[in-house]
Amino acid sequence: MHFSTQTKVKTWTISIIALLLFIVPVYFNGQWTIILGIFADYILGNYDTLIPAILAVIMGIFLIVTLYGTLINRNAFGSSQKLKDIFVLDWLWFTLRVLGTLFAGMVVLGLGPEAITSDATGGTMMYSLVPILATWLLLAAFLMPLLMNFGLMEFIGTFLEPVIRPLYKVPGRSSIDALASWMGSSPVGVMITTQQYEKGFYTKREAMNIATNFSVLSIPFSLVIASFIGIEEYFLQFYMTMAVACILTALVMVRIPPLSRKEDTYYEVTGKQIDDRNVESTMLKTATTRAYRRADESDGPKGIIKDGTLNVVDIYGGLIPVVIAIGTLALIFAEYTPVFTYLSYPVQLILELINVPEASAAAPAFIIGVTDMFLPSVIGSGLDSMFTKFLIATMSLVQIIYFSEVGALLLKSKIPVSVWELLAIFLLRTIISFPIIYVLALLFVGY
Repeated sequence: MHFSTQTKVKTWTISIIALLLFIVPVYFNGQWTIILGIFADYILGNYDTLIPAILAVIMGIFLIVTLYGTLINRNAFGSSQKLKDIFVLDWLWFTLRVLGTLFAGMVVLGLGPEAITSDATGGTMMYSLVPILATWLLLAAFLMPLLMNFGLMEFIGTFLEPVIRPLYKVPGRSSIDALASWMGSSPVGVMITTQQYEKGFYTKREAMNIATNFSVLSIPFSLVIASFIGIEEYFLQFYMTMAVACILTALVMVRIPPLSRKEDTYYEVTGKQIDDRNVESTMLKTATTRAYRRADESDGPKGIIKDGTLNVVDIYGGLIPVVIAIGTLALIFAEYTPVFTYLSYPVQLILELINVPEASAAAPAFIIGVTDMFLPSVIGSGLDSMFTKFLIATMSLVQIIYFSEVGALLLKSKIPVSVWELLAIFLLRTIISFPIIYVLALLFVGY
């Protein structure tokens, strides 16, 4: 198949730019990150105090539009299915959007019950998590098309398909999602996965396999976790343990329910769009042909800007309020009720049985990660045992399904998934990965 020189130049130029932005690690200001991370850190470093207030105002404006579209005129956005999906809601998502916007306003203004506005609940969401999430996703909304639409995923995916497919039952292109998480940000990895599903490049089962097994926290954030809990001297061993545990746990997770029972069908709106034909005599020729074809079919700058703008509206008007609502409610449960203490009793018995130091104090950390990825480290930072801290920190990364971020992203997406399925995945990941983490912790740290 013949492609023009312009298509070939576009494919390689934009793919190299995307690699540099999302994947290639760079050493900057004393730490390893990616160029997208440098941009995000600059925004957060200069505007972090303003971001919560700005977000609260933006969410308030979008809530007014949502009230009009949902309660007054449900046909207001009939000409745009995307805008209709954003602003015309069913009652569950409408309620979560209202709650999230109200919580944001209450925290920023310092009004309302302490259970909502305290630093441990709404304050954590608005001042610690949401600015990072909003900044990363703002950048990704406009820059992700460079990664997805110009042949890079097709090119790399062709070479990795023979390895990735039999091991994890996902396309080779999913390796880009994983790398975007590991090198950059787990929300960006989830966002890539959900958009690839909506565009017809992943089936329901593949999208769930990828999002719930490979959306791990980035290297820079992992370093934050290690430093906060006090195991930075073991960072290399800590990150290696996390990587090994994630890789081995994924091998099991994709072969058991609920993931194995997900339909292996494409999003009904778009149907199958992935090109998996062996169109050339060699793998290299097939990879380049797939890449060129994808770049040839991609939208121009106007299309990218339009899609990026709609993505930002969806993120700030729809996703962020849901994250705030679910995250704040989860943190209220964790902070003001004994639920997690009661739930942790079986964990405590197991930890005591295998002689984990400070088992009773550590037990809640192994289940509270379902609400937020940072809370286990808050519990672990008060312990004395380096071994137990190592266990908690590693587990908090491997569990992946925290409802303040990844869980909310998946529930808000078009991928069919329930709260109960996510809870089951969280529990199974904890059970499967713990023996691996325990053995490696004994090897690297010891009691």
